[in-house]
Amino acid sequence: MTLDELNEHRDLRAELRRAEEMLENLRAAASPASPALTGMPRGSGYSDKVGDLAVEIAEMEDQVNLLRARIADSEEAVMAFIRSVGDIQLRLIFRLRFIRCLSWGEVAGLVGVHNTEVTVKSSCYRYLNSETCNAMLRDVTP
Repeated sequence: MTLDELNEHRDLRAELRRAEEMLENLRAAASPASPALTGMPRGSGYSDKVGDLAVEIAEMEDQVNLLRARIADSEEAVMAFIRSVGDIQLRLIFRLRFIRCLSWGEVAGLVGVHNTEVTVKSSCYRYLNSETCNAMLRDVTP
């Protein structure tokens, strides 16, 4: 597994969160509102917020479903890779960063004492670089 593959999975999960938030906002905007009881006469204009936003809601639902399917396709490979990491702290770092989409600072705070943003990031990259080197050696060795 490469850093690019892990970051792609993380980006998909972040995009899904944004799409779900937009969908929720569209649904909230389309919900009927209470009429303003000002006592003033109103014009005869008619506005259907639900109808106006129905197309956008349907398209956003399709986008959310597509993102969920793409994430499901890559999630199994990412989780298998993370489970293969021998060090428990590194497994936690990988899960927090690439499955839960936390920032490096948040990961460092959750991993514990003596860990900074730089140390958890360096540990991750060092492991990925060593795995890449090991994979290349396996491919070259007869």
